[in-house]
Amino acid sequence: MTKGKITNIIANLITIKVDGPVSQNEICYVVAGSTKLRSEVIKVEGDLAFAQVFEITTGLKVGDAVEFAGSMLEIELGPGILSQNFDGLQNNLDGLEETFLEPGKIAPALDAKKKYEFLPLAKKGQTVRAGDWLGEVSENIISHKVMVPFNFRGEGTISWVAEKGELTIEDDVAKVTDVKGKEHSFNMIQKWPVKLPIKSYKDKPRPFNILQTGLRVIDTLNPITEGGTGFIPGPFGTGKTVLQHSIAKNGDADIIIVTACGERANEVVEIFTEFPELIDPRTGKTLQERTCIVCNTSSMPVSSREASVYVGMTIAEYYRAMGLKVLLLADSTSRWAQALREMSNRLEELPGPDAFPMDLPAIIANFYSRAGIVELNNGEMGSVTFIGTVSPAGGNLKEPVTESTSKVARCFYALNQGRADSKRYPAIETVDSYSKYLDYPEFEKYMDDHIQAGWVGQVKKAKDLLIKGNEAKVQINILGDDAVPVEYHRDFWRSETIDFAYLQQDSFDDQDMNCPMDRQKYMFNLVMRLCQEDFEFENFNEVTDFYKKMINYLRQMNYSEFESEEFNTNKEALDQFVEEQRNVNEREGIQ
Repeated sequence: MTKGKITNIIANLITIKVDGPVSQNEICYVVAGSTKLRSEVIKVEGDLAFAQVFEITTGLKVGDAVEFAGSMLEIELGPGILSQNFDGLQNNLDGLEETFLEPGKIAPALDAKKKYEFLPLAKKGQTVRAGDWLGEVSENIISHKVMVPFNFRGEGTISWVAEKGELTIEDDVAKVTDVKGKEHSFNMIQKWPVKLPIKSYKDKPRPFNILQTGLRVIDTLNPITEGGTGFIPGPFGTGKTVLQHSIAKNGDADIIIVTACGERANEVVEIFTEFPELIDPRTGKTLQERTCIVCNTSSMPVSSREASVYVGMTIAEYYRAMGLKVLLLADSTSRWAQALREMSNRLEELPGPDAFPMDLPAIIANFYSRAGIVELNNGEMGSVTFIGTVSPAGGNLKEPVTESTSKVARCFYALNQGRADSKRYPAIETVDSYSKYLDYPEFEKYMDDHIQAGWVGQVKKAKDLLIKGNEAKVQINILGDDAVPVEYHRDFWRSETIDFAYLQQDSFDDQDMNCPMDRQKYMFNLVMRLCQEDFEFENFNEVTDFYKKMINYLRQMNYSEFESEEFNTNKEALDQFVEEQRNVNEREGIQ
């Protein structure tokens, strides 16, 4: 085992003179008295290794001994992850007796004493590979698959499988003989390095399938696919965390992984206090039952921000290998990038824009590439959909983290300070935001087959109306209401109808907070028919009065249960109001 001694200390960056081979990203332990502080090698230069310490380094001194583990940063995977709250190193925060985890201490991630009802899925004599299912246990509402460890190489033959019954995670569930005749015993636990993607699937083209979030501004205007990637940039106070909470609650996913990789104040407090209380609309139970939270604690240095995003992604990949739809939310990846910048600066590396590492775009691209929809060895499908938030200083969307992320994420949900200040929620900018999936012919065909023919074309028409309305708004603000043609006011109010009556949602209303796709289809077609109809008016006051009343009817429909008596009554009132305007146009000979 390689050992070494500290030769230099800069905050939580230490330089170690080693006496043997050391690997990049290898874990090492700094011996500080009776404690061992976990660290990770981030650079190797000759017989010097540079490591980031995941604990507070107060008290460390030059000459302290360092022991290398011979393995990368790993986490434990197995039943018992859901409903838990972990820190960036997968210490179980719920198991702490004190306020903070003491340096060098480890809080076990999984409960080794809890018994699960094991049901075998594989049979003796069956040929298996890494990731194949051996059996299953019940984890809250999820059927948790017990798999052949991902580090198992080649094929093997099952020589024994445990019978149905109660087992702990440390009890053997199967024995497999490899091609060399060596027998391996497997239990429900396996370990995996967080910076290596879990691969237990076939390499082949993946199908498109929209991931429904219940938010019309996303599902209709800027859809994200199952296994897709997106990010939410925006200044402080525009609703990034609230938007992620809404997506987590209403998103069409089996598992929710929340990674608070940098937010330490009210956002994290809200996660810990609100998630256990939220009722899951899919199951009627608490949302926490299918949620796992990875959160940095205030006693950990910034290097743990980097570890936490990888821990969250690895857990998500683990559940994907069970054929589940996983939604991973990270808040905020800017803090992760700042941790990379801090360590890069301490290493005195050549800085890139705004002092971020030169390879920041590559690091972000590599991480985002781990999301996706996959076909498992047994033909089942699993997916990881990743949505991260970015907190650009001053709302500057041209800063390096936002620009680097925009190159790899397929969906861009820009939050606008002006929309947030005017209480237009979600505050996603209607013109600047986009979904690249709308330009994929495969996705267009999927929407034609599963929603309605020409759906993507209709969405693009809505975007054109929003752009046209925004241009008209600028002209009206510059020249005044009376100085522009009535058509400008009509264009503006058409865009306002799409915005107010369709894109905005009330998260405090039981009906409007979550809009299923069938309701979105109905309301979107209705709004678009009204916005594309050529109503004519004598002056801008008539335009304003008509569209405001029409918006009010549409919003009342949003607050009513879909296709209920109240909903239909509001629809009839809307139809009558619109028909009256048509009659006025006919009488005046305008149409």
